[in-house]
Amino acid sequence: MLNHPTLDRLAELGLRGMVNALSEQLAMSDIDRLSFEERLGLLVEREASERADRSLTRRLKSAHLRQTACLADIDHRRSRGIDKQLVLELASCEWIKHHHNVVISGATGVGKSFIACALAHKACLEGYDAIYHRLPRLVENLQLSRSDGRYLKLLKQLAHVDVLVLDDWGIGKFSAAQQRDLLELLDDRYKQRSTIVTSQLPLDQWHEAMADPTLADAILDRLVHNAHHIKLKGESMRKQNADLHQTDPKTT
Repeated sequence: MLNHPTLDRLAELGLRGMVNALSEQLAMSDIDRLSFEERLGLLVEREASERADRSLTRRLKSAHLRQTACLADIDHRRSRGIDKQLVLELASCEWIKHHHNVVISGATGVGKSFIACALAHKACLEGYDAIYHRLPRLVENLQLSRSDGRYLKLLKQLAHVDVLVLDDWGIGKFSAAQQRDLLELLDDRYKQRSTIVTSQLPLDQWHEAMADPTLADAILDRLVHNAHHIKLKGESMRKQNADLHQTDPKTT
């Protein structure tokens, strides 16, 4: 008679993992072979495991990653200038612990966004939260948020994310107003959180892509000096994949 009330009580406490584990134990004919401590240990481990799974699912959903990507899927066979040792170092997530940044530069289509999303995915696996933004849309949203009262709230949300992905840096020239918003954002995160930036522009052209040189200096100082830099090269992978499909006899 105790079993069902116990399951109900565990459910009321939100211990879904223990509910599932105890239900399975009650269905096992030889469960009495295990001691009380062993059975309790299995319940606790199941609860911890299911909580970790739910937490990971929430982090990945909240990240809104542009691509489903993981570090194991990075294609090292094509000559893109990827430093395998650097990727391995970044996979440890020590750079997040030390609040470093990552800059990924290269021409369109070489895989910048994929690597950025793979690093963010790895961060989520290791218990960090992450979020992806295309920078052109984000700076527009920051400008709009000033007029509807969301500005400080949005900055606070972005400031506290462990890993912030800013994709497509420098597609258009930043206005002085947009630079001020970027400076506010990056200043809040400086030495507190980590940021991943992708850009088609080489680093030495970032300064020119901003209207106000003084603000540009301040922005780059907070973003670049403690950043790991991945420089990609070569042809667009999208073009290479399209060429492969065109020459594949199975598709003709």
